[in-house]
Amino acid sequence: MLNRRKTRPEPTKSGIVGLLAAAAGRSRHAALDDLAGLGLGIRIDQPGSLLRDYHIVSDYRGRPLLSAAVTAKGVQKPTSPAKQTHVTQRFYLQDAVFLAAVEGPRGLITTLESAVRQPAFPLALGRRSCVPAQPLVLGRRTGSLEDVLRAEPWQVGKAVRERWGRRNGNAAHVDLPATLDDPAGDEVRDDVPVSFAPTKRTFTTRRIRHTYLAAPTGLTPDPAQPPATGGHDPFALLGW
Repeated sequence: MLNRRKTRPEPTKSGIVGLLAAAAGRSRHAALDDLAGLGLGIRIDQPGSLLRDYHIVSDYRGRPLLSAAVTAKGVQKPTSPAKQTHVTQRFYLQDAVFLAAVEGPRGLITTLESAVRQPAFPLALGRRSCVPAQPLVLGRRTGSLEDVLRAEPWQVGKAVRERWGRRNGNAAHVDLPATLDDPAGDEVRDDVPVSFAPTKRTFTTRRIRHTYLAAPTGLTPDPAQPPATGGHDPFALLGW
């Protein structure tokens, strides 16, 4: 039997909340109401590429594998029919750059900023070996999620920015895809964590809105090139 664990093109809310909870030193059984209640906006500055992680699981003692189901006493049930091998394919994003903005009470945001700068537990996205690169914190900002994500400079590396600039006349702005928490949004996602407890992982839903934001590139426009029209270039993030 093959088990596939897919990934989305941007971090989920459960991923961001999990990272913040780990930074703050919260256990898997800790309450998450305050973190789950934060507003979230994600901007995709660089989409990255897909990493396929192939696993084969078996019991070295030759015993049948246990199932995910548990008894009333919390003991895992054996697989039925008995299964000796379990194959999984897990997918992750690599070499991607995301800008995440969280919105909430000033005191909580200040506490979380300090926690991410000096985390209590190692931080990861997706799995423990997928550690996020620096910088993890750009600081606090004022304004709506959309305004903040629109104003923050493009976070890609120098080589990517310059290559894109040569093809686009060093345009002052680049259109980047973003998803924003929005009660009136047209998509529902089931990724708001209620509990991270290993035997009681539960989630609820939120509504999101998709958009494109014109972010500053940090480049000096080339006067020999016509001004950018502000239209969406679907190949911009690929450097074409």
